[in-house]
Formats: sequence, C-alpha cells, structure tokens
Amino acid sequence: MTPAEIAAFETACAEVCDQVPVTQGPDALAQALQRILPRCDLREALVRGGWYRLGGVVTADGRRLADDLEHWVTETLARYDDDLAAMVESEADDSPFATRVLGKTHYWVARVGPEVTEFLQIELEELQEVISHRLFVPDVAPASLEDLIDPRPLPSPPIAVLGQPAYRLRRITLIREFLAAMREQRPEPQPIHRFVADWQRSSAERACDLANHWVFSLREHLDPYRQPIKHAIPVAALHGTAPRFAASDGARGLDLAEAIARFDRQIGYPMAWFFHLLTTKAVPQCVAATVVEDFADGFAYLPDRDLQIVRDWLHRPYVF
Repeated sequence: MTPAEIAAFETACAEVCDQVPVTQGPDALAQALQRILPRCDLREALVRGGWYRLGGVVTADGRRLADDLEHWVTETLARYDDDLAAMVESEADDSPFATRVLGKTHYWVARVGPEVTEFLQIELEELQEVISHRLFVPDVAPASLEDLIDPRPLPSPPIAVLGQPAYRLRRITLIREFLAAMREQRPEPQPIHRFVADWQRSSAERACDLANHWVFSLREHLDPYRQPIKHAIPVAALHGTAPRFAASDGARGLDLAEAIARFDRQIGYPMAWFFHLLTTKAVPQCVAATVVEDFADGFAYLPDRDLQIVRDWLHRPYVF
C-alpha cells in the first residue's frame, strides 16, 4: 500500500470508530472495517485489556469540572501554596470525584504484500470513562500528589459509569516500514529484527504467517536531542496465557523432545517453543542449551535450519 492509501484508510477507520457503537458487538466492527479495505483480509488478532488512563474531574451529581485531572489538581494545589494537607482539609466537605478511562486495545491485522512484515497493524481502543474515587476524603491525608490523583488499589467495581463505551483509532502502522525506520536508528540489528529474521529462516515461516500469531507493541519517545526513537516488542496473539511447558527440570532426550513437540502443537506451529522462550518466558532459557547438547550426543529432533537458529542464539542471545 502507498502512503496515500494508508492515510485514506486511516481517515475511514477513524470514521468507523465514531459510527459503530461498541454495544453492537465485534461483528459490526469487523464488517465496517472490511467494507473500507475490501481487497485485504482483515482480522482481529488480539485484545489486550486491564489498562487505564487518568480522566477528569466531576461533581457528585456528574457535572464535569475538568477534562484533565492532573492539571486541575495542580492548579487547585497552587491556590493553597502547594500545601497538600491544607487543600485536602479545605476541599473535603464538598469534594469532587476523579474519573478514569478504562481501556482495551484491539489489534487488527491485514496482509498487504508477500514479505513477512508487509502487513498493516490497526490498533483500536475501546474506552469507557468511570468515576473512580473521591478526591478529598476528610481526615485522610494522601502521602503525595500521586496518591491523591492515582491511588491504588481502587474500589472495584467503579463508583459509577459515565456514558457509553466507544471505539477510538489509536494508530495504523505498516510494520515493514516501522521496522525499517528502526534499522536506521542503530547500525546493529535490534532484537526485533533478529526475531523476524529467525522467524524467516525457521520452520515456522514455512508453516504459517507471522501475522497470524504475533502483533507488535509499538512505542516512540524523543531522545535528548529531540530525535524520535522507535521500539517494537513482539506479543503473542494468544487467548489467555501460553500453555505450560511440560518438561521437568533437567529433562533431556526423548522427554525434552516430547515436551517441545507438545508445546508446538498447542501453539500451532513448529519452533513455537523457541519464540516463546524469547517473549512469554513460558519456556525456560536453559532448554536451548539442552537441545544443542542433545544434538551433540546424537539425539536429533529438530531440522538443521532450526538447530542453527538455536546455536546462533546461544552464541549471541537476545530476549524481550
């Protein structure tokens, strides 16, 4: 896809998020997304929840005082000459409430070319604002400003829900271009580049599509020279946690070979044990050394191409 096509899809995707209610369910979202990218097979790869952002400030009857909780509290504190205890004591009788925005990230993927990383990753956020806690509690002095605006743990469930959940587009990324930009940051390949290269030369590449089993957690920050620095971490597209690696400590030979084969079958492709050793830590790192030792002793249960990947990793390991 050209940059112009991706930009047009991004605009259309943002409109879909505004138009499709969360209450209609995932099928409605899937149909709407497919209509705006009919040439590609779009599918949801992963949903990650359990995160939140700080919200705003509301009164007891739900009237909104501010959209930015941290800014509102900082301005209020300034009126009390940065005396936290004085602010709490004075404001406690008519205390407003803080809100949080609870979120889930829906990762959608769409292959747009033959290369292993030539796919779009669409990140959609499902957001729900809730009233999380009373800001100023009589006779309860927070230890810090952070304890005031983001105390933990919070009551569960929330005090109240504000409005309906909604979808919002976070970003659309052509993974190939993102990883290429990362290569320009450093002369040496970063772990994510080695991960992709190992996938390409392994039996996994011949058995399935990378985009069927992995998404990428992407982030950027500015270095001290105000230059953007990109990061990418592979995230297994699993429903729940990785299966248990059923090998006892010190397992070798047939026992280890059977544990590896069982783990790969449960995940759905060969060499899954190796890639989960790097990422989910479901497989102990010591397994890699034992596999190579078994082969040195004449017990062969991996193709040569996969054995070479393990040897290379032992020579120069990387993890996420």
